[in-house]
Amino acid sequence: MNRKAIVILTAATLLLAGMSSGCKKLQARDNLNKGVQAFKNAKYADSVEFFKQAIELDPTYPTARLYLATAYMSQYIPGAESPENIAFAKNANDNFMEVLRGNPGDTTALKSLASLAYQQVSGAPTPEEKSARLDKAADWYKKLAQVDPNEKEAFYSLGVIAWAKYYPAWMSARTKLNMKPEAPGPIKDKKVKAELNEKYATVVAEGIQNLEKALTIDKEYDDAMAYLNLLHRERADIAETDAEYKSETELADKFMAQALETRKIKAERAPKTQGITTEEPAK
Repeated sequence: MNRKAIVILTAATLLLAGMSSGCKKLQARDNLNKGVQAFKNAKYADSVEFFKQAIELDPTYPTARLYLATAYMSQYIPGAESPENIAFAKNANDNFMEVLRGNPGDTTALKSLASLAYQQVSGAPTPEEKSARLDKAADWYKKLAQVDPNEKEAFYSLGVIAWAKYYPAWMSARTKLNMKPEAPGPIKDKKVKAELNEKYATVVAEGIQNLEKALTIDKEYDDAMAYLNLLHRERADIAETDAEYKSETELADKFMAQALETRKIKAERAPKTQGITTEEPAK
């Protein structure tokens, strides 16, 4: 075979390979679209199969990988520890991690991994395991905040996690001391108060700082205000002085009032749809 023929054959081979590759990418997109439609119709098992086919046809298709992970996650039921449910969480986690291997700064994958980790907290069999799972969720939210410092949900969730760590110990201490939930503080037993301070003072302080960051990003973040109310009110119980107790409870009252007022403003701002109908009037 002469050199010209070899060149022509090589070009033809490359052309066919390119056409084949392009054809596979089109097929991958077609499967993605079918998967998205199935996903929108809540047919998650069907959508998983379409997304898997899209990835087989185009392994470098991050959108399909994200959708596949999300479809698995959508089937996960927080708190259920059946093998099938655990598999949904694992498959979701593995595919989100695969997305991050290609793009470590993918905020959708980071946010989803954080949310998934937090959802898995409810299935923890022991307080120690619950704490470990809360730590894992917090780690993901911290990574999300590093990638996107304006992601208010990351800072809000870190505040919620801080509250979730402190609240059970706070309630347990009050119960052991026969203090009703509505009973004023601070906790009178110095030993119990010292133990709570030693273990949770930093946790609570960081939670408050993160909620304040969320509120800085969104001045109308009423959920953040509500948790600031809780953390300040519960921190008041471990205050060292009456003045500190008063200051913390006043802050709690302020944030609760702000939360209620903000929710009222948002409700008034929302479009009034009651009584509106798209049906044609009777003739």
